[in-house]
Amino acid sequence: QVQLVESGGGLVQPGGSLRLSCAASGSIFTMYAMGWYRPAPGKQRELVAAITSGGRTNYIASVKGRFTISRDNAKNTVYLQMNSLKPEDTAVYYCNLVTLSGNYWGQGTQVTVSS
Repeated sequence: QVQLVESGGGLVQPGGSLRLSCAASGSIFTMYAMGWYRPAPGKQRELVAAITSGGRTNYIASVKGRFTISRDNAKNTVYLQMNSLKPEDTAVYYCNLVTLSGNYWGQGTQVTVSS
C-alpha cells in the first residue's frame, strides 16, 4: 500500500508564492516519476509539472519560468515551488506517483490565488 500526503496549499494574493509538498510512504520499490496535476477544462486533470527518478523535469507551458519541481529521493518527497502566482492557477493540486507497481494519487491540496 502506498500513501501520498500533500501539504502547502492555501490562499495567496496574485504575484505571491506557495510551496507544495508531497511525501510518499509505503511499499515503494521502484519509483519512476512524481508529479503534480490539476483539473482542466475538457480533461479530468492536466499535468502541471513532473520529475523522473533521474531528475528530468517537464512543465505545462503556462507555468514555465514560474513553477519549479524538485524531489528529495531520500525522503520520497516531491516539491512544487510556485512563484508569480496568477488567479488562473487557482485549483486543487494533486500529487501523482508512478511506480513499477502502479499509479497513485494524493487527496489534493487547494491553491487559491485571489486579492
